[in-house]
Amino acid sequence: MPYQDYAEIRAEVAKLCAGFPGEYWQKLERESAYPSEFVNALTQAGYLSALIPEEYGGSGLPLSAAAAILEEVQRSGCNGGACHAQMYIMGAILRHGNDQQKRQYLPKIATGELRLQAFGVTEPTSGTDTTSLKTFARRDGDHYVVNGQKIWTSRAEYSDLMLLLARTTPKEQVTKKTDGLSVFIVDMQEAAKSGMTIRPIRTMMNHATTEVFFDNVRVPAENLVGEEGKGFRYILSGMNAERILIAAECIGDAKWFIKKASDYSKERIVFGRPIGQNQGVQFPIARAYAQMRAAELMVDEAARLYEQGENCGEEANIAKMLAAEASWAAAEACVQTHGGFAFAEEYDVERKFRETRLYQVAPISTNLILSYIAEHVLGMPRSY
Repeated sequence: MPYQDYAEIRAEVAKLCAGFPGEYWQKLERESAYPSEFVNALTQAGYLSALIPEEYGGSGLPLSAAAAILEEVQRSGCNGGACHAQMYIMGAILRHGNDQQKRQYLPKIATGELRLQAFGVTEPTSGTDTTSLKTFARRDGDHYVVNGQKIWTSRAEYSDLMLLLARTTPKEQVTKKTDGLSVFIVDMQEAAKSGMTIRPIRTMMNHATTEVFFDNVRVPAENLVGEEGKGFRYILSGMNAERILIAAECIGDAKWFIKKASDYSKERIVFGRPIGQNQGVQFPIARAYAQMRAAELMVDEAARLYEQGENCGEEANIAKMLAAEASWAAAEACVQTHGGFAFAEEYDVERKFRETRLYQVAPISTNLILSYIAEHVLGMPRSY
């Protein structure tokens, strides 16, 4: 089913989000607080467990349904960034974990008893050069001892579990640089007792992101996901889903901005007529709408291929890039349409403006997507 469908799910998500208006998000920003009530409401309604199979307590819905949920969250003026990772991080356990790990964690993630929100991959010195990460997990009997640092680990303070990527074999000792990386499920409460430190990072949006330090943190060997040294491909296998879901969020943001701008342009009277009557105001909004519709089609195509089990790397990356650019174009048009009022907290434009800018940088930058297309789609020489 095209992700633009799911009318019933969208209506229910919109109804839930109506209980969390702009004032709710404005108050959170002033207090730098996490939207616990919003996350709990999404969890209890079963939306965060949409992709978890029914046998583990989830809804067992396809990716297109999850995309519809997240798009509607953003379209309603809320922010799924507080919890969206729970939808796709669990995929590593589902696809590559053993039966015991699936039974132990997935049902509790589905009910909300456990939050799997934190994704420990990026490091200060390596950035998106994932194979050069330095966090190391050394086997010691029935445990691994972890040392290192992660950065931009969002939601770490509000997560019970972290999916951690660490080296288990030094880079200089492997044949391929993608080898020797392993994935672990980290119990955050236990880790905090034995050497893990979390430091919040203040950013331009209320995104609850952090840096995490590991100082001889002991992780049970049974928490290793899949085979030791094969973790890089486990992480990669979930990235297409991540890109598609983030792209859907960007489409939702774009729709919010476009409606906000077009509505205001019809109501705002200057020089005796609505400003929306002027082509200088109309055209940027109309162009942003056209960009959004084109990106929306690519998101739909990427989700369709993903659900059919086909390689959708090209489509997922392009969808994420085009959707992020569409949301930013819509944000720009919305700010220009509102003029000075766009900078007033009560209109929510400046908050959403800051939030949607992130997605041309994360979870992967536009430049890296262009590099991917150049190399893997067009057959051009590798640039990095």
